[in-house]
Amino acid sequence: MAGRALRSESGDVLAKIRGFVRLMLEGLRNGRLPSVALDRFKTYCSDPYGDCSCSSDLPCGKDIVSLESKSHAYRIDIMLRVLLIIQQLLQENKHASKRDIYYMEPSVFQDQGNVDRAINDICILLECSRHHLNVVPMGKGYVLSFSLDEIMRI
Repeated sequence: MAGRALRSESGDVLAKIRGFVRLMLEGLRNGRLPSVALDRFKTYCSDPYGDCSCSSDLPCGKDIVSLESKSHAYRIDIMLRVLLIIQQLLQENKHASKRDIYYMEPSVFQDQGNVDRAINDICILLECSRHHLNVVPMGKGYVLSFSLDEIMRI
């Protein structure tokens, strides 16, 4: 029963990914530069004075990322590359850490922080957690403890 629930959750996420990519492609086909409206976390407020109230140029609580800016274009590129990896993870029922994803294309991602930001953006966009994307925490190293006698026998 739990297996079916997980498959339907991954199916839902895959459908959201397809829908997002379809919207991006339709925008390009219709001559519009794609843009992404992302809900802003309260902790992501970019105003140095903490005034994150709604302004007339942005919808309340939204960051608009578009291809008009070079840095935004790079952010969308990274997000699409990470989405492709996530799509493959979901289809193959595999899991990866953020670090694993970074090392799939380190020259493209340039910094692990870019992958972290892309995964956070994707979670906001698809309204799901990393768990639903098959992105898992990095496993902690094992701490082995030996007594002095055991070490001397080795």
